Amino acid sequence: QVQLVESGGGLVQAGGSLRLSCAASGRTASSSAMGWFRQAGGKEREFVAAIGYTGGTTYYADSVKGRFTMSRDNAKNTVYLQMNSLKPEDTAVYYCAAGASYAWTLAKSYGYWGQGTQVTVSS
Repeated sequence: QVQLVESGGGLVQAGGSLRLSCAASGRTASSSAMGWFRQAGGKEREFVAAIGYTGGTTYYADSVKGRFTMSRDNAKNTVYLQMNSLKPEDTAVYYCAAGASYAWTLAKSYGYWGQGTQVTVSS
């Protein structure tokens, strides 16, 4: 059974920072690429960032490049999303995903999802 549990969301002013965490259980989740996606009200889920198993390869959406950093600690089976210079348009529910073997930027590539954590950025 693979479980992903996100934490770290909250309310922050524009320009502020938050760090999201996603704790993974299960060998499949911890030995695969992992990603962060987000979904704002009334919109489709969109790719934010992804990281390979070793942490040596990362991908970012253009909208967050230079502001967000994804990392992982395999000893703790945890991935992180450091979010700096937050903007109101970053407001969304952020989801952690695991299990992708290819096309890491596509939601359909992931077999496991967390429950999501709300991030709200006030202007």
